[in-house]
Amino acid sequence: METTGNAHAPDSPRSSQSPPPTGVQGDLELELLGLATALYNLGTTVINDSTKERDKPKQVGMRANEVVRQLSVIDNLAENIQTMVPLQVLADIDNARNPMQLTKERLERAAAENQFMNGKIAAIDSYRRLLNEALAKNFPEITDYLDSLPVNTK
Repeated sequence: METTGNAHAPDSPRSSQSPPPTGVQGDLELELLGLATALYNLGTTVINDSTKERDKPKQVGMRANEVVRQLSVIDNLAENIQTMVPLQVLADIDNARNPMQLTKERLERAAAENQFMNGKIAAIDSYRRLLNEALAKNFPEITDYLDSLPVNTK
């Protein structure tokens, strides 16, 4: 497998300088990177060979064999991996959506919903405090029964 020092995509979660994880997952990552390289090489070879003279030997067969070899190695490594990938992630990849972008969108959505809920909680705390104050002012005999939980002040 041939890899270069700068082989990671710009949106890779790790920089190209960091080593892959140790063990089977690291081996799998390196093989997947090798597969991406082999597929790229196959694509460029097909383009180059289609524009050259027709009577010269073609390199496409060699490149296709390299892709098949990479797939075989990955298939063998997959037997030792117990990590499950959600079907939604695979469907998104099939639909040409970047998983990193999807993760970012879902995190942003969760953060927005969290802020919305925090606003609701703050409004309810404020309402409860005002209600307790009004009840204590107008009905002093029930002051002992009013909710004496501390008000959440953030």
